[in-house]
Parts: sequence; C-alpha cells; structure tokens
Amino acid sequence: MLYCLSLQHWVFIVEEQKVRKIIHIDMDCFYAAIEMRDNVRYRNRPLAVGGHEQKRGVISTCNYEARQYGVHSAMPTKKALQLCPKLIVVPGRMAVYKQVSQHIFEIFSRYTHKIEPLSLDEAYLDVTTCQLYHGSATLIAKAIRSDIHNELQLTASAGIAPVKFLAKVASDMNKPNGQMVIPPHKVQETVDKLPLSKIPGIGKVTSEKLSKAGFHLCEDIKNTDYRDLLLRFGRTGQSLWKFSHGIDEREIVTERERKSVGVEQTFAQDILTYEQCWQMIEERLFPELEKRLERVCPDKAIVKQGIKLKFADFQLTTIEHTHNKLDLHCFKTLLHDILKRQQGRKIRLLGLNVMLKSELQNRQLSFF
Repeated sequence: MLYCLSLQHWVFIVEEQKVRKIIHIDMDCFYAAIEMRDNVRYRNRPLAVGGHEQKRGVISTCNYEARQYGVHSAMPTKKALQLCPKLIVVPGRMAVYKQVSQHIFEIFSRYTHKIEPLSLDEAYLDVTTCQLYHGSATLIAKAIRSDIHNELQLTASAGIAPVKFLAKVASDMNKPNGQMVIPPHKVQETVDKLPLSKIPGIGKVTSEKLSKAGFHLCEDIKNTDYRDLLLRFGRTGQSLWKFSHGIDEREIVTERERKSVGVEQTFAQDILTYEQCWQMIEERLFPELEKRLERVCPDKAIVKQGIKLKFADFQLTTIEHTHNKLDLHCFKTLLHDILKRQQGRKIRLLGLNVMLKSELQNRQLSFF
C-alpha cells in the first residue's frame, strides 16, 4: 500500500507542476561537420576527426558517410581504417571547435538563459517562459536550428519534451538535421515503448544486466515492484522506476560543480611491468595531478583517489579507494591491486584521478 501511495504521490507532483518545455539540442557530427564546412575536399567522403596516429590513435567523431561502414567515436584508428580503407582521418582543431561552440551558445541565449551545457555541441534549454513564437517550443527549436544553419552553415537536431531525459531521447529520433516532439499527453505512451538501452546514462554493461533479468522496455520496469528494483539495482533501479513512469524532476543546471580531476597517458609503446607503471606515476602523472588539483581545490581535499588502466586489447579497468587527502603512497597500493587483473597483458594507457568533495556527498538514497 505504501508504494501505491508513493506512485500517486509522484503523479500528483507531476500534475501539480506547470508543464515544462525542455529542448535538447545536439549538433550533427560536430567536429567532422566543421571540417567538411571548411574544406570542400572532405565533403561527401568518409571523414573522421582525431586518432591521427594510426597505431595509437582513437577516433573522436566521424561523419555519417563513415558511420555507414561501422566507424564510430572512441574506435581505434587502426580498426576504423580496416572497416573503411578510404577513410580520411584529420587531426582535431579544438580552438576552432570552441569558437564555434561559443557562437552556438550565444544563439541559445537569444531564446532563454536557462541553458545546461553537456559538451561543446550539446545542451538542454528550458523555454517554458519564453514568449517568442507564441511560446511554442517546437517553433523555438526550429528557429534555433535555423539560426545555427544560417550563421554557421552547420546542422543541429532537437528533441522537445516536458522532461529532460525524453528531450534527449527525442533529439536522436530524427537525426541528422531534424527534430522530434513528445507532447505531454504522449509521454507515457512513448516511455512504455522505449528500450531501456535508449535511456541516457544506461550503458552497455547495465543494459546487458537488465536484459538478462528480463527487463527490455520501460514498460517492463513500470510493471515491476519498486522495492524489488531498488534491492536488485540500487540507485539505477530508483532512476529507472521514475523514468518508466515519465517522471524526471531534474531542473536545468546552469552551473555545474566539478566532481573530479584526472590525468592520463597513452603510451607510444605498450608497457608491461609494475616498475614501468610506477615510474610513470611517480615522475609524471602524480606531479601533474597535484598541479591540476591545486588549481581546482587549493586545500587538496578529496574523497577518493583511483587508477585507470587500458590494456593492449582495449579492455578498460579502474580501481579506487576512499581517501581524504591526495597521497602518493596510496597510489602504490592501488597499483599493486589493479595489476592483479593484468593477466599478462600489456598496458597502453595509465591514468590517475581523484573525486572531489561535494555538497551531495552525504545525501542518502531515499525514495522520498
């Protein structure tokens, strides 16, 4: 009975609140689109940005012509060239991308000041109180995309919905250079048919875990007891239960609190031994991490520190330990423990990171 009342409680809150108008804007293959815009030779040909070193590089992004061959972001350049031998790979021009991004966000600010950046080419906009175009979020999104195209010769896709996660889902439904609207009366209908893998934040591992447990669609989650979900999946179960009922109370966050600081090194040649790893940590990575942490947090107060390894087979593994001060000796212990997973494999990347203290750190998981 408690959980039935809880569901009514959430529905009551959603109904009482003024229906929001959230737009999620996502540029189409941003880096690659800029390169094609600026160099006519790249147009209508498979193109990837980043990963310029064939042996060690990783693709940052690629255009739609390259995606037809199975190329995608975060793919090793060597594999991308195997899939698409005619792929053009160019180095990134981050200064140019940042400049274009500033122009894009200036366009956003013409319509609302409630803007939550997710990256250089992606953001949430709350246009609930915008009076332009008679307050139509659909027309506002269309106008923003038109401004971007006219002023920057680039295309963007948009999703419009009354809640954040569905706006992001919708922006991917009509790519490239399109938009999709999910009106309030269509929210539950849309959510019921939504694969869990499409929910932002649900990665491959979690998706496989849910699938093995018999959960494939949001409707499967909606019809499951909340207590069971919480016991089996913890915080993820809590979020999925809300999303499956079309509930997303998250506001647009215009300023983000930094949560972590990290530094990493991809090696020109793979390394193998503990001694090689420790030399890299002691002589290069730790001093650089210390400098970066001091700039962000002068008292160097943290809650965790950890190590990341990527092996030659591209499997990534991480380890972390609770610690309230940056400590070189703690990394020595973590390195010993994480190398137990090595299984004779060489190492292509080594990284250190720390998690910063947060106001949310002590917030307890609670249904209410």
